[in-house]
Amino acid sequence: MFLIWNLFLAFIPFALTSYLSTRPNQHKISFGLYFLTWLAFLPNAPYIITDFLHLRFGNHHLLWLDVLMLASFSGNGILLFLLSVKDMKQILLQHFSVNVSRRIITSIFPLTAFGIYLGRFLRYNSWEIIQNPFELFQDILDIVIHPQLHFEAWIFTFAFGIFLALIYRTQDIFHKITPKD
Repeated sequence: MFLIWNLFLAFIPFALTSYLSTRPNQHKISFGLYFLTWLAFLPNAPYIITDFLHLRFGNHHLLWLDVLMLASFSGNGILLFLLSVKDMKQILLQHFSVNVSRRIITSIFPLTAFGIYLGRFLRYNSWEIIQNPFELFQDILDIVIHPQLHFEAWIFTFAFGIFLALIYRTQDIFHKITPKD
């Protein structure tokens, strides 16, 4: 059941960018609120990859089935992530220059990776920005102020951010070289 829930959460940022794509002349404040909501939910899409950690607790007799299920849900989560970021890039170009849009998209990968870290290891959820903001921001501030005490957070954020950027860039290259029908 957790995979179905996680895939539902992964769909939210895609739903937001799909909606925003239909509203080209969005007011800046309204767009900013949608963007922040999108950014808060975006880590849920690639987060599903970290569910492979559950394999060590499963029934080894049916390990192949667990791997198949996790790969399927993870693949869909990554696909939703890529489609959503691609859509957001186009939406950002309606509001900002190419350079500013590129910088925002580039910053999305480490921010998403950090959000995944917060969810997987500190067990925060996207809605805790509203439900439990002080504890969440206190933990974030502690990680930023004391990086030497949170080495794992920084390594995870850097490595997973690079991973997401590489997947996005690879998809972008394939999209550009694939012949159009």
